[in-house]
Amino acid sequence: MDFNSSGGGNELHNKQFYQSEESKPLLGEMSAPTPPEGNNIKLGAGPCKRTLLHCSSGMRYKLLQEGDIQVCVVKHPRTFLSKILTSKFLRRWEPHHLTLTDCSLASATPTGYMEAALSYSTIEDLQLLSWDNAPKYCVQLSFPGGTVLLQAANSYLRDQWFHSLQWKKKIYKYRKVLNNPSRWEVVLKEIRSLVDMALTSPLQDESIHQAPLQIISTLLAENTNLSSQDHENIIVAIAPLLEKNHPPPDLCEFFCKHCRERPRSMVVIEVFTPVVQRILKHNMDFGKCPRLRLFTQEYILALNELNAGMEVVKKFIHSMHGPSGQCPHPRVLPNLVAVCLAAIYSCYEELINSRDNSPSLKEIRNGCQQQNERKPPLPLRLLRPEPPTPPPTSLLPLSPPPSAPLSPSPTLEILVELERNNNTANARRKGPAGSDSEPNLIDCLLVSPALNALSIQLPAQADRVLGCFALILKMLSDYDDWRPALASLLQPIPFPKEALAHAKFTKELKYVIQRFAEDPRQEVHSCLLSVRSGKDGWFQLYSPGGVACDDDGELFASMVHILMGSCYKTKKFLLSLAENKLGPCMLLALRGNQTMVEILCLMLEYNIMENKDTQLQIISTLESTPVGLHMYEQLCDRQRELKELQRKGGPTRLTLPSKSTDADLARLLSSGSFGNLENLSLAFTNVTSACAEQLIKLPSLKQLNLWSTQFGDTGLRLLSEHLACLQVLNLCETPVTDAGLLSLSSMKSLCSLNMNSTKLTADTYDDLKAKLPNLKEVDVRYTEAW
Repeated sequence: MDFNSSGGGNELHNKQFYQSEESKPLLGEMSAPTPPEGNNIKLGAGPCKRTLLHCSSGMRYKLLQEGDIQVCVVKHPRTFLSKILTSKFLRRWEPHHLTLTDCSLASATPTGYMEAALSYSTIEDLQLLSWDNAPKYCVQLSFPGGTVLLQAANSYLRDQWFHSLQWKKKIYKYRKVLNNPSRWEVVLKEIRSLVDMALTSPLQDESIHQAPLQIISTLLAENTNLSSQDHENIIVAIAPLLEKNHPPPDLCEFFCKHCRERPRSMVVIEVFTPVVQRILKHNMDFGKCPRLRLFTQEYILALNELNAGMEVVKKFIHSMHGPSGQCPHPRVLPNLVAVCLAAIYSCYEELINSRDNSPSLKEIRNGCQQQNERKPPLPLRLLRPEPPTPPPTSLLPLSPPPSAPLSPSPTLEILVELERNNNTANARRKGPAGSDSEPNLIDCLLVSPALNALSIQLPAQADRVLGCFALILKMLSDYDDWRPALASLLQPIPFPKEALAHAKFTKELKYVIQRFAEDPRQEVHSCLLSVRSGKDGWFQLYSPGGVACDDDGELFASMVHILMGSCYKTKKFLLSLAENKLGPCMLLALRGNQTMVEILCLMLEYNIMENKDTQLQIISTLESTPVGLHMYEQLCDRQRELKELQRKGGPTRLTLPSKSTDADLARLLSSGSFGNLENLSLAFTNVTSACAEQLIKLPSLKQLNLWSTQFGDTGLRLLSEHLACLQVLNLCETPVTDAGLLSLSSMKSLCSLNMNSTKLTADTYDDLKAKLPNLKEVDVRYTEAW
């Protein structure tokens, strides 16, 4: 193939030429109509959407960044000799590994034809070439003074190289044009042309849409003095690119600014809604791009500024959940909760930053330092900066030292008043000597009503933000399928102490806690308890004396009722109530609350209270009401039956007939003395976890056979607390799971354990082996641990 020079052009022989470069100039006119301006946009009419010609269905290619290819460079011939030397018979092809950088085409081995990188700005034309008489597939790159030929192995690779080079060349030109804009009318046309190019490109790669967004993002970051109309025009122009792509950080900042300055603009509804929906459905981690979370937060606040207010927000939340009973997008709830938590934290951020001179958490737990050992405190009223004056000794300083000046909001006010004599409370909250562990939330907040009166007033804007996102949490708790995950996310109490000390916030959040307490599912209401021992949970915060309790214990009684009705009727739970909430329990029982009456009876039945005076006080409380007196009499009857049951005598071995029920077992055990019973077989009966209430009354029981029964996790937990002397346990073909089997780790006397055909996992099996040193015979056949 010969390349002849005539007026700076090339004459090609025996070839077919395919021109794929767009004929319109870089600054060409857009065929799509310009969207209406500002307030002329109507909801539902779709004027914010641009009509674009997307890439027609056909071959799609991945954007090349590098690859191996044959290279030949043909200089424009100027003499007859050079024309002979550049003829197709004397051409030489070189293999190169080329890299498509942002500004040039370079070789990994800069020798021969590719000794110097070929800048995209020097490429005048790109063409596809093919020969009729040879199976060669080439791309021609024309530059001043010559031509570069790239030969691929097949037509697909040739087209991939062609479209990749074409994209790199164009995006390089757009980056230069939009780097130093002169007139915004021209810039807007260039942005629209850039968007069209990205949408019609046959390349299928994430960077095809991200590169234009990055260019526009950089442009907006360098030009912050745009008018509101310019804002809307740019947003409408780039809207098609955002349908399948997250906006880059700088663009998120631009969108946040628009939401704050023009929350009622229809661009927020028409353009931002699908973008935020995509973020909530597909974002995996806001920590990697916090501005996405901030943009979502500002969008929701903009919706709240519309005339319908929270009704619009409610419709948006419902649209994210979907019309069915199960949300099809698992990431929506965690992302919404993350946005709510960050927004609520921001409401108290200024207050949180003013902790510099307040007592540390350890000081609060162990008692504050002497006044002469602490820095001079600032006044608690955070208004305008004033010279520090020593407050009364009854005030607890919450503001920083004078060396760290603040610029608080003029309406932010914190007033904390403490009783002067709080030595008794500090001693009660004080942990073990020398302990450096983190105190719990109630300790940090000094929440006893007799010790403090805490009043927090937020600025008007922060108050609106708090109300909006607290209401969203209430909306989320109304969806049954979201409630388990929501309870799990909120179980560690992810709010700052200042929020928990704010009466308005805890009052709003009370609805969410009530929804958890009303849910019969264990995975939901169990999240009311602390995530681990030593830490406070919602149960403690909303119980009488807790920082969030604003009633006479109704919510506390509701929480205790649901927890006692589940698998938490255990000594550990009752012991916790006896140590921390005995007073509220007795008060509510005195007022006739049946749940609290039952709690007090169980404390007596399980001998939780060792102090005789406390036992007599509980008995007096029970006898003060009709319902309490009735339940106490029943307790006395059960105790007499229990003494008769546990009296020495009776058989040492007992087997119940098949198909016996819980009632049959209870009737049998009430018929005489079974103090000598050591071996009990309930195999192939219909007993359930309810029979555990009867089994724990057998003091000498050492061997228990529950083969092929419906005995489950709840009963297993109860056995583990009361039958510490059990040595042999058969759970073959029972519905027990890891949740119940893990409780067996407290039964140190177990020598033989049959878990054949249960839902035992390998991790639980390893844990049991490590915690049960006397375990010698184990059957785990037909389980995951087998």
